[in-house]
Amino acid sequence: MKKTSLSALFCLLAFVTLLTGCGKPKTAPVSERIAKAWTARKVDENSTTVFTAGGANNVRPGYTNFRLDLSQSPNVTLVEFDGNRFSGQWEVQGDNRLILKNLTPQPTGTNGTIEFTITNLGDTEVVLTRTTASQKTGGTVNVYTLKNP
Repeated sequence: MKKTSLSALFCLLAFVTLLTGCGKPKTAPVSERIAKAWTARKVDENSTTVFTAGGANNVRPGYTNFRLDLSQSPNVTLVEFDGNRFSGQWEVQGDNRLILKNLTPQPTGTNGTIEFTITNLGDTEVVLTRTTASQKTGGTVNVYTLKNP
């Protein structure tokens, strides 16, 4: 009888653990996981790859200097491929929207705000798709695959 009771107790404990998620690591919120300094690994403009880190024939080699620094929340520093630097604040809305706001100086045609869809977020890489066309790149919608070195 003791053996049966112990087996039942073990099964019950295992079941409760499964239901409550005990033992599973909790995933940090997107706002914490994205709060890093990012550099360009690959950039696509209208589905055309214009930059790959280490590439010899990049259309826009200036993306070597691209930097999106979200490490000092809520402050952001954005350095574009042409070397222009912008400062402001950032926030994550939901689990898939990154908003850079109050950017100074204001990037052309943005009213100081640039929004991205977060399409993939890992520990060392994030993929951001700009929600509006960039005037700086000729009206293209850009996809940034960024790495955290």
